[in-house]
Amino acid sequence: MLPLLALVAGLVLWASASTGQAANPFRGQRLYVDPASPARRQAVAWQRARPGDAAHMMRIANQPQAIWVGDWIPNIRAEVDRLVTQISAAGALPVLVAYNIPNRDCGLHSRGGARSGDSYRRWSQDFARGLRGRRAVVILEPDALPSMDCLPVRLKDERMALMREAVQTMTAGGAAVYIDAGNANWRQPGDMAALLRGAGIDRAQGFALNVSNFHNVQVNLAYGERLSRLVGGKHFIIDTSRNGRGTPVVPEWCNARNQALGRAPTTNTGHPLADAFLWVKMPGQSDGNCNGGPRAGAWWPDYALELSRAAEALGSMMPR
Repeated sequence: MLPLLALVAGLVLWASASTGQAANPFRGQRLYVDPASPARRQAVAWQRARPGDAAHMMRIANQPQAIWVGDWIPNIRAEVDRLVTQISAAGALPVLVAYNIPNRDCGLHSRGGARSGDSYRRWSQDFARGLRGRRAVVILEPDALPSMDCLPVRLKDERMALMREAVQTMTAGGAAVYIDAGNANWRQPGDMAALLRGAGIDRAQGFALNVSNFHNVQVNLAYGERLSRLVGGKHFIIDTSRNGRGTPVVPEWCNARNQALGRAPTTNTGHPLADAFLWVKMPGQSDGNCNGGPRAGAWWPDYALELSRAAEALGSMMPR
C-alpha cells in the first residue's frame, strides 16, 4: 500500500499544472542523449574518411534532444511506452513532441496529421496510456495555434477543442505539457495569449517558444515574459537548437542559411520563468523542400555540418 500511496502522491504533485502551481518539472532532472541518433550514425560513417566533419557530428550527437512522435508511428501507445521506458531506465527525463494535429502545417512541407478530430482524440488517449502515469514532458503540437489562420472557423473551433482535450488527457497521464506558442515574430503577445487560453493553458505546465526557429535567447525571453504575464504567470521552454546566430537578416523559417547551433540544452537557465533551454528541433533535420533541403523530417547532414561549423566560428555559442 505504501508504494501505491507514494506513487499517487507523486502524480498529484507532478500533475498539479491544473492549479497553475506546478513546480519546474526539469528541476534536478537529466536530459536524454540518444545513443542511436542520425548525427551519431553520421559521425561513425565519416570517422575514417572525414574525421573533422565526424567531430562536428559528434558535437550534435552528444547533446540531449527531444523526440518527435506523430502519424508516422503506427502504434503510438506502444511507442510512447517504449520511449518512456528506455529513457527513464537511462536515468533521464523523457521529452516528447506530440505532432499529429489534423490539417497539420496548413498542407505545407510538414502536412499530414490525424485524419479527423475523433482520430486525434483516440491518438491523444493512446499517447497518454503509453505514459502509464510516468513522468515525462510533452511539447504539444508545434505551430498548431499560431498557424490557425489557414483554417475555416469550424476547423479552428475543432482545433481549440482538440488541444484542450489533449492537454487534459496527457496531464492526467503523467505529463507536464507545454503548449507550442510559435515564436516572437509570429503573433503579438495578446493574440497568442488568447489562443493559449482557448487551448487550455490553465491546465498545462506552460508554453514552448521558438520550436524549429532561429530567434536568439534574449528575444525569446522578452517575448516569453510578456506572454507569461497574460496567461497567469505560466513558465516556458525555449528551443535553442539553431539560434546561435539569431534572427535571420532576411526573414526565413525553412532551412534558413547562415545559421548556427545555439546554446547547449540545460535545465539551469538563470531565468525564473524559463524552465529549460532545449534542442527541440534536431539540428540537421530538414524543414522541407526549401533552400536546398530534402523533404521535411529527412536527415540532411550537410545542413547539420553547416550549423556546427558556424557555431565553432562564433565561439561563445559553441555547445560544450
